[in-house]
Amino acid sequence: MASHRDLPAGLRHQLFQNTGSSSFTDFVGSYAPELLPLRNEVLATPIGDQVPHATTIVAASFAGGVVMAGDRRATSGNIISQRDIEKVFRTDDYSCMGIAGTASTGIEMARLYRVELEHYEKLEGRTMSVAGKANRLATMIRGNLAMAMQGLVVVPLFAAYDPAVDGGRIFSYDVAGGPYERDRFDAIGSGSIFARGSLKKLYRDAASADDMAMTLIQALYDAADDDSATGGPDVTRKIWPIVSVIDADGYRRLSDEQVTGYVEQMLEARLISPDGPIAPLR
Repeated sequence: MASHRDLPAGLRHQLFQNTGSSSFTDFVGSYAPELLPLRNEVLATPIGDQVPHATTIVAASFAGGVVMAGDRRATSGNIISQRDIEKVFRTDDYSCMGIAGTASTGIEMARLYRVELEHYEKLEGRTMSVAGKANRLATMIRGNLAMAMQGLVVVPLFAAYDPAVDGGRIFSYDVAGGPYERDRFDAIGSGSIFARGSLKKLYRDAASADDMAMTLIQALYDAADDDSATGGPDVTRKIWPIVSVIDADGYRRLSDEQVTGYVEQMLEARLISPDGPIAPLR
């Protein structure tokens, strides 16, 4: 059977103009599947513990949007393999995703997912709904299931501003791709249990974006305090968590100067109360 690449140039041009699907992944999979990073391959030996892994991501909604933050540490077993890895990625003007698990696969998935959303918008002339974005990401995660069973697991956290509710929405996933919408906040990665406990204590429904950014930094610090794979703010190297805000004005990543202000305020308070702020009884 002839390959698509054996077609005359004119027919190939028509193929690229009329892909027959709004999914970029499906199109590439039919034309050149070897170019996709997410393939069902069998590894000679499991290598999950030998490659860098991204760790803790947190997200929380606020009045009118959502904030996502991630630490900067990547580990290979008990070794710190990178101190300044980026784990939170803009996926379109009103959404972002954070990755936990195999770093290289997660980064490729985030890049491919961004192209997937752009491809849909160009073909359909409109942006995908938030539920559609969440489900499309679930399909991509499911495509990595064979690799996940061999140790190359990627579990993202997805957040978006939804104009239909004028607020933020958060979705987490399992290795099989099941999307689960979370109410108010969620965390993934090795430090997630500690970060989620911190968020339970500090989350406030009426918080502003600034207050929620501080809350997430507090949660990451609490996670780093109990989980060796999660990195706290590195004051000596000036490596700060990544903090992104999404609201009706779109996606924006806070500058290092802005995050530094939050971190300095938090560390000053921690000198007095090392375990962090005490939540008032409701």
